Amino acid sequence: MKWFSSPPAAPPPTGNKGTGLLGEEVAANFLIARGFRILERNFRCKGGEVDIIARDPGDKSLVFIEVKARRGLSYGVPQLAVTPFKQHQISKASLTWLSLNRLHNANARFDVIAILLHTDGTHQIEHIKNAFDLAY
Repeated sequence: MKWFSSPPAAPPPTGNKGTGLLGEEVAANFLIARGFRILERNFRCKGGEVDIIARDPGDKSLVFIEVKARRGLSYGVPQLAVTPFKQHQISKASLTWLSLNRLHNANARFDVIAILLHTDGTHQIEHIKNAFDLAY
């Protein structure tokens, strides 16, 4: 009989990558707890990227969500990192997603979830609905 073992788990990423991954996980759990249905995470295309695409339980609109997480305020509040250039990239990616899914006339909006991560697990989360308009 042969025994197989799985390879050792990779350590969690550190630095900006690790902060981003943790922030997206916290944001997804936050949304699910509020009844949102996650349709896709980390949608990427030539034009840009959308962190989370979800369905709002209230008005059933599609929500394209940018997640910004920080471990401190030395670079300012996280939501300020959603610059006009970033909004343009998210807009292009969202239009591509809508086209690929044949949802051209869907009611949609852009939200930002800003998270301050704390080592004790008590994160500060701000959900900014309709954070910006389509920027193309």
